Amino acid sequence: MTTFTKTILFTDTDGKARFKDELIPLGGGTPAAMLSELFASGGYQLRHSPVGFRSQFHCTGAAAQWVFILQGRMGIGLQDGSLREFKAGEHFYSADHLPTGATFDPALHGHWSCQIGDEPLVTLFVRG
Repeated sequence: MTTFTKTILFTDTDGKARFKDELIPLGGGTPAAMLSELFASGGYQLRHSPVGFRSQFHCTGAAAQWVFILQGRMGIGLQDGSLREFKAGEHFYSADHLPTGATFDPALHGHWSCQIGDEPLVTLFVRG
């Protein structure tokens, strides 16, 4: 069966953000245009980030969201010092929520994001 790889930014049991991959079956449609099941969404936002943009550490808000890179390159930095880069046409599912009952600690929780290179970053956020 054909699948789509959903890259997920999530909060692990130790409270730290990590990435993992999950396969979504594409069992519908036709051989020329395979489709997943229909997923609900809660709206979308577009964001333009100029050259030099970098956020502080933060967690995904109350609702998880797909992040699609429409233009430029985006970096996601984790607490372990790693940086994962996403370029135009790539995506990830942002679901690194603050653990229940925890108070946000920028030395432990979340991720940071940045624009990479000499082209502004344009992203599409689709609430899950």
